[in-house]
Amino acid sequence: MKPRILFLNRSYWPDAEATGQLLTDLTEDLADRFDVHVLAGRPNHIAGADGEFAEVQHRNGVTIHRTRHSQFSKASKVGKLANLLSFTASAYWQLRRRFAPDLVVAQTDPFFLPLIARRMQQHSGCKMVVTLQDIYPDVMVGVGLLREGRTTRTIRKLLQRTYQHADRIVVLSRDMREKCRSWDLPDEKLTIIPNWADTNQVRPEKTRNRFRARHGLDDKFVVMYSGNLGYAHLLEPLLHAAARVQTRPQIQFVMIGEGVQKARLERMAGELGLTNVRFLPYQARDELSQSLSAADVHFVSMHPRVADCLMPSKLYGILASGTPIVAACPATSELADIIQDFDIGAVCDTGEQRRVVDDHRLGCELADAISHLADNPSTAAQMGASARLLAVEKYDRRIQTDLFAEMLDDVLAGETESVTVPATVSLDAYDTHIEPPRHGNGPRLTRPDSSLSDPYLSVPR
Repeated sequence: MKPRILFLNRSYWPDAEATGQLLTDLTEDLADRFDVHVLAGRPNHIAGADGEFAEVQHRNGVTIHRTRHSQFSKASKVGKLANLLSFTASAYWQLRRRFAPDLVVAQTDPFFLPLIARRMQQHSGCKMVVTLQDIYPDVMVGVGLLREGRTTRTIRKLLQRTYQHADRIVVLSRDMREKCRSWDLPDEKLTIIPNWADTNQVRPEKTRNRFRARHGLDDKFVVMYSGNLGYAHLLEPLLHAAARVQTRPQIQFVMIGEGVQKARLERMAGELGLTNVRFLPYQARDELSQSLSAADVHFVSMHPRVADCLMPSKLYGILASGTPIVAACPATSELADIIQDFDIGAVCDTGEQRRVVDDHRLGCELADAISHLADNPSTAAQMGASARLLAVEKYDRRIQTDLFAEMLDDVLAGETESVTVPATVSLDAYDTHIEPPRHGNGPRLTRPDSSLSDPYLSVPR
């Protein structure tokens, strides 16, 4: 019989939130090797799907168990906390009632889930894996949702003790691993498995793009932010950049997504008199290839106070779409290293962790980087081609979900040594138009003739 694996996360198909989409990919890819179950909540953002869901569903080899919980507006801190607590309580009741897995995988939406996974481990003797999409409570302190004090110290100690009992702790980046090491978590339990994009589904569609045509963008240089408009992202500097280049009407800013910052950003755009900024809702997943490819450059950001607590999942879809990146993040972060080492965009340094970000200064730097790409389309096209190659060679969905499956096999077999995914790509010589990165000490993007053929490597519009 296949080992039974139970995943815990509030967000799952058809939720448009990133954690739900990634978990859907992962569990469906694992279904041929394991008996996969997911305990999830009610979707928050549904793009192109019916809102009614049965308590138990079967989809693509995965058994989905839905549990009821409150769904107050996430714009309210009290409402958001009520949602997290009600889902956790409901999930705990469901776990006591019906589940007996061989292994439970707890994710961090909400961050209480590892605590109830630990209770299941104690009561049933199952294995436990914790997957950290974010590191709590530090990410909440960093974005100002919590103040450092007795409550945060208590939460941190409770989570640290829980993680000590995990058979494996999966993190997304080098920076997150270092954060966990600072918590004295055993190094042999820490495994880096980055997030991913399905490079067959998300691909460069730079010509005859439906999204550009639908929104009247065919003659524009499109600067796009696509994803959660949450506290962890520096988004105000992008509006300052839009103000600085407003005299260039061909440059259009498009912000796609939902989140607690959206209303404030819309007000700010109005106050600045910005006519070159549009706000759009989440796009259906089957339109993601079109919407991401509609950009000439994507904006990615990380607040310096949370750079070691998360890794933006939007990065991988952007790479798959063959689009260059302008990022606002610490120059020492792994995100900055990826962009600079593989020459796929520009990095505007936000400074060190304790530094106050100057939104206006950062906006000016972003405007300069965006203007440079707008004025040098061949450079932008080259960066986009390098980004696509990086997605295919390292961050494709099947590469990462296979690594996750191997990690689960090791845990079930009682292996204690973790597997660390290499932080860089280094392949043999590869005969195409793509040149090595400018940074001589960085890794070289190359591909041997025997590897898969990708028809989307040269994608100038």
